[in-house]
Amino acid sequence: MADRNAPNCHLRLEWVYGYRGHQCRNNLYYTAAKEIVYFVAGVGVVYSPREHRQKFYLGHQDDIISLALHPERVLVATGQVGKEPYICVWDSYTVQTISILKDVHTHGIACLAFDLDGQRLVSVGLDSKNTICVWDWRKGKMLSMAPGHTDRIFDISWDLYQPNKLVSCGVKHIKFWSLCGNSLTPKRGVFGKTGDLQTILCLACARDEVTHSGALNGDIYVWKGINLIRTIQGAHAAGIFSMNACEEGFATGGRDGCVRLWDLNFKPITVIDLRETDQGYKGLSVRSVCWRGDHILVGTQDSEIFEIVVHERNKPFLIMQGHCEGELWALAVHPTKPLAMTGSDDRSVRIWSLIDHALIARCNMEEPIRCAAVSTDGIHLALGMKDGSFTVLRVRDMTEVVHIKDRKEAIHELKYSPDGTFLAVGSNDSSVDIYGVVQRYKKVGECVGSVSFITHMDWSSDSKYLQTNDGSGKRLFYKMPSGKEVTNKEELKGVQWASWTCVYGLEVNGIWPKYSDINDINSVDGNFNGQVLVTADDYGIVKLFRYPCLRKGAKFKKYLGHSAHVTNVRWSHDHQWVVSIGGADHSVFQWKFVPERKLKDAIHIAPQESLVDSNSDESDSDQSDVPELDSEIEQETQITYRRQVYKEDLPQLKEQCKEKRKSAASKRRERAPGNSIRLHFVHGYRGYDCRSNLFYTQTGEIVYHVAAVGVVYNRQQNTQRFYLGHDDDILCLAIHPLKDYVATGQVGRDSSIHIWDTETIKPLSVLKGYHQYGVCAVDFSADGKRLASVGIDDNHTIVLWDWKKGEKLSAVRGSKDKIFVVKINPYMPDKLITAGIKHMKFWHRAGGGLIGRKGCIGAMGRTDTMMCAVYGWTEEMAFSGTSTGDVCIWRDLFLIKTVKAHDGPVFSMHALEKGFVTGGKDGVVALWDDTFERCLKTYAIKRAALAPGSKGLLLEDNPSIRAISLGHGHILVGTKNGEILEVDKSGPITLLVQGHMEGEVWGLATHPHLPICATVSDDKTLRIWDLSPSHCMLAVRKLKKGGRCCCFSPDGKALAVGLNDGSFLMVNADTLEDLVSFHHRKDVISEIRFSPGAGKYLAVASCDSFVDIYNVMSSKRVGICKGASSYITHMDWDIRGKLLQVNTGAKEQLFFEAPRGKRQTIPNLEVEKIGWASWTSVLGSCCEGIWPIIGEVTDVTASCLTSDSKVLATGDDFGFVKLFRFPAKGKFGKFKKYVAHSTHVTNVRWTHEDSLLVTVGGADTSLMLWTYEMEGHRESRQCDSEESDLDSEEDGGYDSDVTRENEINYTIKALSTNIRPMFGIKPHLQQKEPSLDERQGVVRPPVSRALPQPEKLQTNNVGKKKRPIEVHCHPTPQMCLSHSFLQSLSVTETAHSAYVVWSPSWDLVLELVFGYRGKDCRNNVHYLNDGADIIYHTASVGILYNVATGSQSFYQEHNDDILCLTVNQHPKFTNLVATGQETQQICQLQLLLSTCGMQ
Repeated sequence: MADRNAPNCHLRLEWVYGYRGHQCRNNLYYTAAKEIVYFVAGVGVVYSPREHRQKFYLGHQDDIISLALHPERVLVATGQVGKEPYICVWDSYTVQTISILKDVHTHGIACLAFDLDGQRLVSVGLDSKNTICVWDWRKGKMLSMAPGHTDRIFDISWDLYQPNKLVSCGVKHIKFWSLCGNSLTPKRGVFGKTGDLQTILCLACARDEVTHSGALNGDIYVWKGINLIRTIQGAHAAGIFSMNACEEGFATGGRDGCVRLWDLNFKPITVIDLRETDQGYKGLSVRSVCWRGDHILVGTQDSEIFEIVVHERNKPFLIMQGHCEGELWALAVHPTKPLAMTGSDDRSVRIWSLIDHALIARCNMEEPIRCAAVSTDGIHLALGMKDGSFTVLRVRDMTEVVHIKDRKEAIHELKYSPDGTFLAVGSNDSSVDIYGVVQRYKKVGECVGSVSFITHMDWSSDSKYLQTNDGSGKRLFYKMPSGKEVTNKEELKGVQWASWTCVYGLEVNGIWPKYSDINDINSVDGNFNGQVLVTADDYGIVKLFRYPCLRKGAKFKKYLGHSAHVTNVRWSHDHQWVVSIGGADHSVFQWKFVPERKLKDAIHIAPQESLVDSNSDESDSDQSDVPELDSEIEQETQITYRRQVYKEDLPQLKEQCKEKRKSAASKRRERAPGNSIRLHFVHGYRGYDCRSNLFYTQTGEIVYHVAAVGVVYNRQQNTQRFYLGHDDDILCLAIHPLKDYVATGQVGRDSSIHIWDTETIKPLSVLKGYHQYGVCAVDFSADGKRLASVGIDDNHTIVLWDWKKGEKLSAVRGSKDKIFVVKINPYMPDKLITAGIKHMKFWHRAGGGLIGRKGCIGAMGRTDTMMCAVYGWTEEMAFSGTSTGDVCIWRDLFLIKTVKAHDGPVFSMHALEKGFVTGGKDGVVALWDDTFERCLKTYAIKRAALAPGSKGLLLEDNPSIRAISLGHGHILVGTKNGEILEVDKSGPITLLVQGHMEGEVWGLATHPHLPICATVSDDKTLRIWDLSPSHCMLAVRKLKKGGRCCCFSPDGKALAVGLNDGSFLMVNADTLEDLVSFHHRKDVISEIRFSPGAGKYLAVASCDSFVDIYNVMSSKRVGICKGASSYITHMDWDIRGKLLQVNTGAKEQLFFEAPRGKRQTIPNLEVEKIGWASWTSVLGSCCEGIWPIIGEVTDVTASCLTSDSKVLATGDDFGFVKLFRFPAKGKFGKFKKYVAHSTHVTNVRWTHEDSLLVTVGGADTSLMLWTYEMEGHRESRQCDSEESDLDSEEDGGYDSDVTRENEINYTIKALSTNIRPMFGIKPHLQQKEPSLDERQGVVRPPVSRALPQPEKLQTNNVGKKKRPIEVHCHPTPQMCLSHSFLQSLSVTETAHSAYVVWSPSWDLVLELVFGYRGKDCRNNVHYLNDGADIIYHTASVGILYNVATGSQSFYQEHNDDILCLTVNQHPKFTNLVATGQETQQICQLQLLLSTCGMQ
């Protein structure tokens, strides 16, 4: 069987034939090095005419459609199409990415332009609003964004003489933009009477606010400011697609095939009509033009690039050609020469020289061409046509030999037999015709076995057999030349095939994904000598496989460049090159084949850059042939952190319960209890699915996390302090280089990262908005300014932050498989590494993106799963720990060495100044020298090595090590079992912290007399904890099964434990040795309770809906409680030990009499009168208030009442611990709420004297101790919250003014409804008698008090022809009509009437405003200029009132109500005011300088 690794050979892109001229403009430029930059398909091309050499930028993954050149002419910006398109800024010398701009546009980027100094870049999207964005492209930061226009924008340009001005143009519009702060404000160009309103295709800016633009009708429009001042009519005979400004003037190119040169005043210099030149043709259309010195570059619609020397303008030099619009499917290679033939729907067949990289022949046919084949002697070229015919040409002179049409549907495949005797022709109507070549292509046979169209064919080496593939996925064989189908497999056993281009067959099974039947592979070609196969598919990918590849899901190397489907691929005759063609991108790619032997010589040559690995050793089934994952790693990768409901969903869920809220709000409810709790100590450490999450702080304390709590532990005093800012599981932790700040990342729908101070326990920054579901890895840069994070979304998104500003610097999709660690390079903060499942990637920042390259394994083997990684002593060196126990040593992205370090996975690694320390699954800590050549010392984590001062007991020897940190002369170790140990370098080990291992913790019981509690968990351990200040685990016992409940006997000497297999046991509470055990049930024991007093009876509840009652003295079952319809959740005895209260999963509250278990019915009022020995029930009228409004979504899982029966503590599925007054009657009681557990709180218990509340979290494995504080102990705490599931309206509600203000709706009234209702027929439509003035021919201007139409609703009549009219008017004292005023009046004909459009030459100036906005605003009046002026606002006007003169000055840039105002108090910024307005979408903030002119 063939080796299933990817082949060791490689393809390198050598040449691209073609240029993207269709549907693009202005995409062709000279660089500073006099090279030519353009694009085709998904490739940016830099072509050197002097050396006839191309360089390629491969950073895009879809069609590039826009390009801009930096003013220094070295850097290039390109924009692509796609669902999540991005912009790449790259260097035309090195073709390496400088910056990536992403996460704003959708659909595609239509236009790009740099500003004069090259610091900013503007882009236009293809979304419905044609969004315009301005970028600080080096930082990858968006500076401003605004909707561009409702219709398509074709061009955009910065005004090179006014730094913050831009101009955009498109379908029937031109807009002039001002950039002020982060606001882009447009003004539409006024066409007036100078020119017709029409589509503007291109533009160029000149001095003195002059803009030139090219129109669809061939005219050039010249603008001054926003007004059209003149037109140059007939500049071109048709649309002007391109306009280029240079030092000499302007160049324009149009659909008429002409290039015109203009001087700086836009006076014509010369015309070059390309259609009339030697290379010209009818229909030539210019799409791009670039003028530099005496050279002009011209790009055409039909994918040609011409270079014109001005003094030889009639002899343009054709430097690039490609196929035109229409799909490109036909490809054939010459059998003896380095030639490739292509044919397209553009009806042309072309012959390309693979050595000279040039088109050497072209012939136009009558029909679109769909396939091609060259005869074995190289004399004939057969072409299959779309109309069902085929034509044979002589290769020598492209003259026709024969034209035959035997079929009505398209010919999809042609193949000459190896002996040159026959030509097989496969068509869309499911048949293959065989023609005799020497008989002048007479038909000699027909193959009719297929049921679908023919896709691929291959001849046998002896020309006796033909194999075919068809559209239904069938592979058939035929005897030649008769065409008889061969069904006997024995007959085909020894057949050797002359070529392999079929996509189906045993030899090529591996090219198909393992579990896919998708027909997306278009072409295959086998290289028998090199044992390699090349494929082309619908995703624009060319792949290399080993040949043969027999099993599905084979490994491959992949190469990007084509944008959409690659339709055909072929090896050259000598296997030096691979030629591939793109269907929709019309391009021909020539790839150089680098065999394995040459690849070894060039091992350290970096591959061509691509944002997606172009040469990745990747497969559609990466896991298919690797050794089994270690059990711990496999277990970890299968953990899901997704929640059905997140805490972020709570407000929305409550909003959905409005009716419940209204009904409850009318009832007076009990206030929340005055007493409170404070988190005191947490037992536990998150080690089972986290790594490297344990550190020493600056002061020698230890910081780590468990559940939703960041813990700072003082090992000398055995005390803890807590960061409680998270509300769900913390999954990762990193410490700042100065050891004073910590970053923690949590689970959440929009998960957050908190950076907090370990000394003050206060948050410094919270980062949100970019990670879904959770954050699994974080790391600080060496200077502490940056933070890298990895999400647990499907793409494991990597984000680089400036955490102090809360600003995302860069982001990228990391990997489909899990990433375990991210590390920022300590020497270069723009570089980082990630490691994970079969993943080691080296990233560097490029603006708003990150570019990653997979680590190059070379001959060292295959990529292993990496569990940890660190940087070494130089910026190039990195080290990673694998799942097999090796340490990999990397230089740049090349693996140079591996060292065996541990038995089993290396989970943690820490870099020292002169060496490293590693920890693994084998429970060994190893110290290494700085080159990993020598292991200096090892420490085995064993119980025998525990020091006397340990705070607990080590569960087992050699626990799996998950975290290692060094400091203060010790090694800090975190284990999978939830233990934190401190290893002295001389050997002794101190156990500091421990908790339960992975598995849910449900069982919790507090001792009746002592500060002790017991817990039992799914991790199959029973543990006894000391709740006194020593805070340690006193005893532990391993169980045969996990447990869900436990209970101390009333005397505290015995402990009953219920197990998950339906059994339970009683053990000695001191020694944990068995006393007695029973196994009467098959389902989980869910609750267990001793009767009070002497503890005569033991009630045992199970998930199979029964409660068994045992006599403890006789060790016999004496009763069974039946009647529950679901599993039992809670039980309580009355103080006499005669009555049992039971809760079930069906929310039933049942009562049974002991010991027989007879069911009793007790009214609610009587239940309250009964004295209960304990209260852990969650049902009944006493507990009605503990259920939240969203009780259908979440369950209250546990409750416990204080011994004085005043305060009920509860735990629920959201991880909240709540305190209610008891009894909690009435729905939706008020409470105090505390967050520390991450998801469901499974159990809560008060200690015997109520001094502590003990809680356990299910999946977070933690045991938390809360101090109970009486009323009057009022410290402000993060966790103490007197909130309820209802607002506090019943507590007096709001003041009436506040209520009214709260209910104000700031929607835009003008767009929603008219302020004044209007009825009847509009005045201009009413039939009426003509007035005296009308009879005398006098027309008065219309007067109306109605609201003017909103701007968006006004009819635009600019493009309609106007006729001036004469107006007679009697002068009045108020108004005198001047001659200019009369000229400004014009009338417009409509379908209904004629009305006057006003363009008065006078204007209104705001003089005085009465009013001040006080009804719903505050703090919006301020003194300025030492009390000389007062600043305030009303309506949409900012007003500066001069106290001395009583005059007003106005800021009038707002277009809606101003709602707020503030004055900058800094002495450096005197008189600076900010005002915010209301709009339909967002509140805009504008800065104004309060001078007299209010500029």
